[in-house]
Amino acid sequence: MADGKTALVTGGAGFIGSHMVDRLLELDYRVVILDDLSTGKIKNLNSKAVFHHTDITQPAMAEIIQREQPDLVFHMAAQTSVTQSTKDPIGDANANVLGTLRVLEASRRVGVEKIIYSCTGGALYGDPESVPCPDDAKITPVSPYGMSKWVAEQYLYFYYQQYRLHYTSLRYGNVYGPRQDPHGEAGVVAIFSQSMLEGKQPQIFGDGTQERDFVSVFDVVDANIAAIDNGDGKAMNIATGEATSVNRIFELLRSITEYKWDALHGPQRTGEVYRISLDWSRAATELEWSPKIGLEEGLRLTVDYFREFMDLAGNVSGSLGGHPGGSAAGNAASAG
Repeated sequence: MADGKTALVTGGAGFIGSHMVDRLLELDYRVVILDDLSTGKIKNLNSKAVFHHTDITQPAMAEIIQREQPDLVFHMAAQTSVTQSTKDPIGDANANVLGTLRVLEASRRVGVEKIIYSCTGGALYGDPESVPCPDDAKITPVSPYGMSKWVAEQYLYFYYQQYRLHYTSLRYGNVYGPRQDPHGEAGVVAIFSQSMLEGKQPQIFGDGTQERDFVSVFDVVDANIAAIDNGDGKAMNIATGEATSVNRIFELLRSITEYKWDALHGPQRTGEVYRISLDWSRAATELEWSPKIGLEEGLRLTVDYFREFMDLAGNVSGSLGGHPGGSAAGNAASAG
């Protein structure tokens, strides 16, 4: 498949990006990573890839693209926190709109064949009238994050129309799996998994009945690979079509980890969508893609990852004793 081609992954040290890098290397692409390591991690970097420590909002990024001459760009770098976007909408737009615009302009100048863009589903559609939410549902962001990701998608369409820079935009559900940051905002599965394994008490924002569409990172990577040769000029949902409550996620993980305690509950966060799942029928048609990993299997893979990378000798012993108290981090998932 690679034919000696170079694939550039922005955000390639991050959760989804690092899995993307691994898969591309398996397919014999030459892989280049751009990441400022603000949320990405050095331990996620694949040593077989070329790594540039830089920010997509900086002019140096364009110089790197000019030097590396990628054939494909997987644009995954972004500001992804809904809460942070409400606190700093200008910073959010700088990363997600202007950063994307810089990637597009640099890609156009070197003749990139295609950009595959990691967008959001939940934060784009707001609280939809019906679920699963179709790809052509009304765009009604309820946070600056959702707005910035949508504006960036419009720039993709403009560059496609104006310069024939090919693209596919993939609108993810709530992606989860190994390497997700347990200290971030959107990673409720990672947060709960680590907290439970450490014997700490996870916190749910709101009553936990809010529902999300949880999709495995491995299915997301499959969709990105399928988009290399398909889905040109289109945006589509990448999800499962199933709405699962945060309470249900808690109970499944409690069973997998054999955790004994209940969750704490805090106030619901602003800018959050209450209930959403995404119809992925366009991806089925355009990409011949479908989600393969069931929720329980995906949760077990995630817990196994955290077990492997934690010092359980010290941490789990605490979970076998008394009540854990309420000091642990943990929260409900953000939308997409």
